Amino acid sequence: MARPSNTLQRREEIVDGLLNVMATRGYEGASVAAIGKAAGLAPGLVHYHFDTKAEVLLALVERLVRQVRARYEVRSGDRLDAFIDAHLALGPDADPRAVAAWSIVGAEALRQPDVRRLYRAALASNLKELKRLVAARLRDQERSTRNAGRIAAGIVSAIEGAFRIAAAAPGALPGGYAAPMVRRMAAGLVFAEPRA
Repeated sequence: MARPSNTLQRREEIVDGLLNVMATRGYEGASVAAIGKAAGLAPGLVHYHFDTKAEVLLALVERLVRQVRARYEVRSGDRLDAFIDAHLALGPDADPRAVAAWSIVGAEALRQPDVRRLYRAALASNLKELKRLVAARLRDQERSTRNAGRIAAGIVSAIEGAFRIAAAAPGALPGGYAAPMVRRMAAGLVFAEPRA
């Protein structure tokens, strides 16, 4: 009987290796040898499962998007607050490596068209979901939904900005500030809309 394939497990280990290296050395410092070492694998195995380092990065982008979606789906309560918390809240399900990696993904999106495509798709998905959530909150408060898309864009910008600052200047801002402040910002933007 043939032994079951461990390809998926190995690919996940390699993606996790890239995540670990990027969190401390950035994408430029993530050589195939460094990724393999972080994954506990020989560099040849990295090349066996991925043709290039860029392919590993694309798999990491897809994983990061799945992880934040999973954090959102398990949260209860107000859905807009849950969305913000899934992206920014500290806690046992938070992964600081993911914050650093997502910031680097944003930078790599400027250089690599395939990364840009996935990054833009993730942002578009977030904007669509946020617009729906903001519109629902506006309707609940009997306010105009005309600016729901703009409010959603402001929230996405605040989330992405919090990621960049946390990655580029760790400790520069108070720990745990982002989720509560962005929730308050969202509440203020909704409250500022005129009654319907």
